[in-house]
Amino acid sequence: MNDYESRPWLKSYPEALAPTIGDLTSTSVGDLVDRASERYGDKPAFSNLGSTLSFRDVAALSDRFAAYLVGELGLAPGERIVLQMPNLLQYPIAIFGALKAGLVVVNANPLYSPGEMKKVFVDSGAVAVVVLENFADKLEKVLAETSLKHVILTSVGDMLPPVKRTVVNFAVKRIQRLVPKHGLTQVTRFTDAMKAGRRHEGVAMPEVRLDDTALFQYTGGTTGGTKSAVITHRNLLSNQAQMLAPMSLVLDEGGETVLAALPLYHIFCFTVNCLTFFGYGLHNVLVTNPRDTKGLVKTLATDRPTVLILVSTLAQSLLDSGDFRQLTFSHVKLVVAGGMALRSSTAATWKGVTGTSLFEGYGLTEASPVVSVNPVWATPRVGTIGLPLPSTDIEIRDEQGSPVPLGETGEMAVRGPQVMQGYWKHPDDTAAVLQDGWLLTGDIATMSDDGFITIVDRKKDMIVVSGFNVYPSELEELAMSHPKVKDAGAVGVPDERSGETPVLFVVKEDPTLTEDELKAFLKSELAGYKRPHRIVFRDELPKSNVGKVLRKDLRALLEDEKA
Repeated sequence: MNDYESRPWLKSYPEALAPTIGDLTSTSVGDLVDRASERYGDKPAFSNLGSTLSFRDVAALSDRFAAYLVGELGLAPGERIVLQMPNLLQYPIAIFGALKAGLVVVNANPLYSPGEMKKVFVDSGAVAVVVLENFADKLEKVLAETSLKHVILTSVGDMLPPVKRTVVNFAVKRIQRLVPKHGLTQVTRFTDAMKAGRRHEGVAMPEVRLDDTALFQYTGGTTGGTKSAVITHRNLLSNQAQMLAPMSLVLDEGGETVLAALPLYHIFCFTVNCLTFFGYGLHNVLVTNPRDTKGLVKTLATDRPTVLILVSTLAQSLLDSGDFRQLTFSHVKLVVAGGMALRSSTAATWKGVTGTSLFEGYGLTEASPVVSVNPVWATPRVGTIGLPLPSTDIEIRDEQGSPVPLGETGEMAVRGPQVMQGYWKHPDDTAAVLQDGWLLTGDIATMSDDGFITIVDRKKDMIVVSGFNVYPSELEELAMSHPKVKDAGAVGVPDERSGETPVLFVVKEDPTLTEDELKAFLKSELAGYKRPHRIVFRDELPKSNVGKVLRKDLRALLEDEKA
């Protein structure tokens, strides 16, 4: 069997794209940071709230924070530190500093409830946390029940120039009243930690190796339930090299401005923005609150980014803005939609409004996270997740674990240097998804004869009606194509006759839409067993921090209804 038979996507690669990434050039994430500093020096690396850090600044400041962690706190390699903040200049300083100190970073969503925070803190065994003071009141509620010994509080403007820092922090706390009162006392301010780090400059840093753990990244996982994927420096740097290989075909080294609108604590934005683009000398503009559409449009107008990193829902919210539609887009080179499935209707509208294409990729936390992407050197094939990245193998398998013929449906399995080491403290779940070097994704997919992959649905979300498979995404996509539908989510509910039956949740674009009207539309397009037996209209749908419809929460709504 030749390479094209076992890896049909290679026939779709251009000559300039090698099938493998070769040896890594950096020995750790910290080494990547230092190499970027040497190469790009005073070029802008990260901007936020109107202020900018150069590559040299990022390297020096992360060194200082690392010196504080090792010299002042005495933290040892392998100990865990939680980072809980939105996109601020403090984030790259803190994460790069922690990784240089040999620590394991635990990224935590700032919107976690106290209970969710406690679960992550306790499970990870974290000993330190860097948290935005806006969320300190929630930390206070659970701190005594965790192993945390060191609390570092930061304010929104901490890395801004002194006068601007004072103004911003005063406005956030006193005018906008976004900092709830809390009783935490044994804390260190981030600014004081940085001063202490200066005193410890020159302290011996541990040797950090490629196979050392870099992240505990919490996820629902392919098997369900919250747990942490164990991700090494090698995993992250491999994925950085894999992503950079196609991106470098269309982007100029050291010459692009990137909109980082997704949260850096999400593995997709961290790997793409903090590692891939940073390591290529690009300027990342950090968006603290992407839900502020007016502010986001202003950022697009002011900074004129040439690369945009979005999710489908964020792209749609921009399209819904009249101010966004007044912008010019001739300078934009690349727009990537990651983190969730791209709606075909959003892709078409985006193309019509901006003249640029939305490039969809695919990843999962367990793969650090990117597995495939549409070819950025050509027109994207909308509806697909593109081609496997270099050094990535993909098989579509049947229920017995055997590869299926091209064009047939099965579970997608992934193999490559970006695949995690396993789940922290979950050996059974690890064994269920990591088999003979392959990661079983739990996603149902097909592969074309030229290597393009189409995700059909999540295996665990599939609805089985009288033995027939119904994929929620198919139902959602069709409902979304109706001009009076703004958003949709589908789940299966138990049914005595058919085992399960679909229920469709809908957010109206037009208030005149009726259930009968939508059912008639769906009836004309769907086989009988695929049609929802019920349509539930809601003002909004529950979503994750990156905009994915949370089907488990939709099921919970139905359970609450029955109760």
